[in-house]
Amino acid sequence: MRKIVFIGVGGFLGAVLRFYIKNLHLSGGSGFPWNTLMINITGTFALALILTVAYEVWEFDSGIRLGVATGFLGAYTTFSTMCKEVVGLITKHYYVSAGFYIVLSIGIGLCAGYLGVVIARELVSKLVKSGGADDLDAIE
Repeated sequence: MRKIVFIGVGGFLGAVLRFYIKNLHLSGGSGFPWNTLMINITGTFALALILTVAYEVWEFDSGIRLGVATGFLGAYTTFSTMCKEVVGLITKHYYVSAGFYIVLSIGIGLCAGYLGVVIARELVSKLVKSGGADDLDAIE
């Protein structure tokens, strides 16, 4: 039951943040879905960073890990919206924009995931090994 509460609270917070960012005016009237791209890229980075830390550097409580990864980031990121927006661009005959969006989403997403893993392994592990992570233990 505890894990379900963590997932539910994380999901609520992730969905609210996604809603807020989705309604920011980032496109400048271009119609390109910059908001969703930013949401998915930052979510990918955060997921890679957090799960790498949780499994390789510093073991998180499983409820917190599920709340953040499955709940918060699962609700924050949105593959289905990206697909819907690609279809919308195609139906408006913006084929180049649709292709560009797919390539950016996948390419930058993979880079963000890789960067999250690298940062977790290098910087966070140095922090933990140097003893500067005493405050992190309070989260458990």
